[in-house]
Amino acid sequence: MEPITHFLTGACLARVGFNRRTALATLTMTLAAEAPDIDIVSYVNGSVSGFICHRGATHTVWGIPLVSAAVLALVFAGHCLRQWWRRRRRRTADPLTPRWGLLYLFACVAGYSHLLLDFTNNYGLRPLWPWWPKWYAWDIVFIIEPLLLMFLIGGLVLPSLFALVNREIGARESSPRGRVGAAVALILMVSLWGVRDYEHRRAINAMDALNYLGKIPCVFPRFLTW
Repeated sequence: MEPITHFLTGACLARVGFNRRTALATLTMTLAAEAPDIDIVSYVNGSVSGFICHRGATHTVWGIPLVSAAVLALVFAGHCLRQWWRRRRRRTADPLTPRWGLLYLFACVAGYSHLLLDFTNNYGLRPLWPWWPKWYAWDIVFIIEPLLLMFLIGGLVLPSLFALVNREIGARESSPRGRVGAAVALILMVSLWGVRDYEHRRAINAMDALNYLGKIPCVFPRFLTW
């Protein structure tokens, strides 16, 4: 999928409840959800090199833990820089207390969501490369899927709008803000996959119905018939 869908998916995953377990969960999962596409830099050596390397090592079941570790190192460096800056400005200590072990596990979850999303389009991926270089593709959604973008953006934005309305009328929030919206967005994503898979199977069955003994019957144009 394109980067925005991956970023939004990571953010929605974090807001489902992961961000309640440790600080910096949303940032870490949002970055980790898109991090496997770092192999896009291979296109610097030309389109052929990019085509060969893209969706390679960083898009495998063994590559995700390594990519997640790199993301966590980046977040850790940013956190240390923030702490240093606050001390330099003689401010109080940063109240954020990340749990780095949990953050690594959450980064892996977001990273594997990247593989799942890429599996759903027609490009596919090679999850067991290089030992098993076979490509796998579900082929049910396009690389840019407007409905998915609408679901994910709505799941992140609408809860904030509703929170503004609640504050205006003085209503008390009964659950953590954004959790329900993010959960609904992810449920709609999975539901869309189910609908598209059903449509995909119907299309394949319709094409198979045209086969006769493994071949497609030839249909002559009307102007060639007498």
